[in-house]
Formats: sequence, structure tokens, C-alpha cells
Amino acid sequence: MPEDELKGLPPVSGRRNLRDEVIETLRGAVISGGMRPGVVYSAPTLAERFGVSATPVREAMLDLVKEGLMETVRNKGFRVTEPTEHELDNFTELRALIEVPTVRRIAESGVAADALRRLRELATGIERAAAANDLIGHVTVDMEFHLTLLDLAGNEHLVEVVRSLRARSRIYGLKALAERGQLVSSSREHSELVDLIEARDADGAEDLMRRHIGHVRGIWAAG
Repeated sequence: MPEDELKGLPPVSGRRNLRDEVIETLRGAVISGGMRPGVVYSAPTLAERFGVSATPVREAMLDLVKEGLMETVRNKGFRVTEPTEHELDNFTELRALIEVPTVRRIAESGVAADALRRLRELATGIERAAAANDLIGHVTVDMEFHLTLLDLAGNEHLVEVVRSLRARSRIYGLKALAERGQLVSSSREHSELVDLIEARDADGAEDLMRRHIGHVRGIWAAG
């Protein structure tokens, strides 16, 4: 595995559950294109990069195999799976069918102040990661924002379905957007969405959510 394949992977902090932190980092690297299809990654090499033992890394990679993000390569390690363009289109279509009407319903129902506060914190974190060109952090916090938002609908099965669809998507264009200084502007849509939800503007929230998901196969897609 070439050394430059690991440059974008940060050491883990160890401030919380180590396995969870490793799997979030690896998942973010797969989704953003930091870990690429065709490259075989070994748990010991990744563990050295993270500054941890190989066990939590191997366990995390096996979890990603279960999620369909990686596959095992016998006696060598793990390889990122590569969905087809048709599959990526289907994932995005399913997300729109689920998330757009759900966000509309959440806006219509209204959201408690503490939940809005948490969403704003996450939205700020997304913008901060974008400004720092931290693509893995951006993807990780973005995932947390959207799942936290959808959880307000009170349907845990819906949240799990979207979690799977989002994880299996690929947004390879983030690096190019960051290099052009455009990632921050698209990241601000999260704060705008929270504003619309707070105002109970269901039409506005629905429209923004539809456009936001459209970026997955639009400006976030081509890298």
C-alpha cells in the first residue's frame, strides 16, 4: 500500500470509544474518497497510522465489510468496494424519497429548543471542518447532523435505512470543492436548513433538502 494513500487519515484521539472512533474515521475516508477502491489496506498498517493496536482497526474494518463498504482480500487485508454509477444514482433517489418528506414533516411539527441547539452545533462543526479542508471530519459530522435531524421524526428504522444509504454513497468531489474554496459555501446549507426548520417553513425546508441531496450526484460527485 503506497504511503501517500494514508496521508489523509488522522491519528485517533482516544477520548471516546476507540473502536467507534476508528470506524467513523474509516467510514468517512471511504465516503469522501480518502481510501480508494483497488488499494488493499492492512489493519496493522492503518493501526500504525492511527497510533493504536491492530485489533480495534481490524474489528472496525470487519464492520465496514458488513456495511458493504469494504471486502476482505484473503491473507492481505481489506479493499474498498466500488458501487456503480447506477447504484449511486439509486442510493440518492432513495434518500430523496425518504429524507425530503421527513424533513418537511419535522418542520411542520416544530422542533424543541434543545434539539435546535444541537443541530446548530453540528452545522457549525460541518462548516469548521470544511474551512479546515478536513474532509473526513466533514463527512463524519455531516452524517451525525442528518441522522440527528431525522431522528426527530421518531422512526429509528428510517434512521438506520438512511444511515446505510449515506454510508454506501460516495462524494469524491469534496476535495476538488475544498481546493476551489467552495466547500464552505455548500456546507452553510445545514445552518440554513436549521433556520427554516426553526421558522417552521416546511416548503423552504423541503426545497432546500431536495437541492442538498441533489449535490451528492452533482457538485459533490466528480472528483
